[in-house]
Amino acid sequence: MMYTLHYDSPLGGILLAADDVGLTGLWFDGELYFAEGLDLGHTAQKTPILQQAERWLKVYFSGREPGFTPPLHPMGSSFRQAVWELLLQIPYGQTTTYGALAGQLAEQSGKRVSAQAVGGAVGHNPVSLIVPCHRVVGTSGSLTGYAGGIDKKISLLELEHTDMSRFFVPKNYGGDFLNVQ
Repeated sequence: MMYTLHYDSPLGGILLAADDVGLTGLWFDGELYFAEGLDLGHTAQKTPILQQAERWLKVYFSGREPGFTPPLHPMGSSFRQAVWELLLQIPYGQTTTYGALAGQLAEQSGKRVSAQAVGGAVGHNPVSLIVPCHRVVGTSGSLTGYAGGIDKKISLLELEHTDMSRFFVPKNYGGDFLNVQ
């Protein structure tokens, strides 16, 4: 059985989903892939796992590193699971690149892994924020690839006091190659 809870964050509504094992989803309202994988028969009910996720969000949006992770149970292929595990290792307030993640996976598996394949797995992360896909940027410093929207990615990185001086928003996200200040 899946359970859901709606959370009002400073960046907009968030839908949380969990089963009896852990958190299965965390999506900003209206984001790309919103509620992907959510059982149609889910029930709106505040379970202990959803309460832990709600507590995590309250600490996070207060501008502090939560210091704990609620139980997680994201569904995906073994490749996606491996990418999501690497995302969990990115420290609060820091970033990495799709290429660096691909290199780590190649080292672990002994097989070549493309940054584009990593980008696909990062983009389909069903538990955003807690599994911090917003901390992944392009090698050039391009702020791309956040299903919640580039504006939310910027806000999340700023909330974590990330040094934004080397990042930019690509032209296809609006305007010229704007430096993010």
